[in-house]
Amino acid sequence: MENTTTPQPQNVNPPVQQPLPNATAVLVLGILSIAVCWCYGLFGITMGIIALVLSGKAKALYNENPEQYSQASFKNMNAGRICALIGTILSSVYIAFIIIYFIIVGAAIGTIFTQLPWESF
Repeated sequence: MENTTTPQPQNVNPPVQQPLPNATAVLVLGILSIAVCWCYGLFGITMGIIALVLSGKAKALYNENPEQYSQASFKNMNAGRICALIGTILSSVYIAFIIIYFIIVGAAIGTIFTQLPWESF
């Protein structure tokens, strides 16, 4: 008696990897945080912080199950995270510059009005 079993078709296609959640949002917010850091730093630092929080959550998801998510979306999330770091730093420096500027201008105006030139006569 001959064993005539039909071969079972094997799954040739690998499982489809899904994109990492919020990877595109992190990239967009990271780029925008750099682009708008000159707006007194407020918009840039806000977008940068939001992008960093989202990237932290996405990175934790990727580290739990890296086979489930595509490598391209991980790279987009990583690029967005780097842009968000740069945007947050630039915005923080710009905010510090604005604060120091107003302190110096305020001190200069304060010394002008405490020593009025017409009162010395």
